[in-house]
Amino acid sequence: MPHIVVKWFKGRTEQQKQEFADEIVKKAVELTGRGAEHFSVAIEEYDPQEWEEKVYNPEIVDKLDTVYKKPGYGSLAE
Repeated sequence: MPHIVVKWFKGRTEQQKQEFADEIVKKAVELTGRGAEHFSVAIEEYDPQEWEEKVYNPEIVDKLDTVYKKPGYGSLAE
């Protein structure tokens, strides 16, 4: 614990995904003082045309009370 889930467009290499996950864990360790063994990271990939239906609306708009950084695009753009 915690388990971090990243959702993004398809198209990155396995190396890019691994490097991204490693950097997230490094920062999480730095900020929390917990060891890396306490964290897990999953990456879910989506086609751009399914983003709004499968991610933006159900995971961002509908759960806005849990979103700590709003996106700069779509209906929530500031």
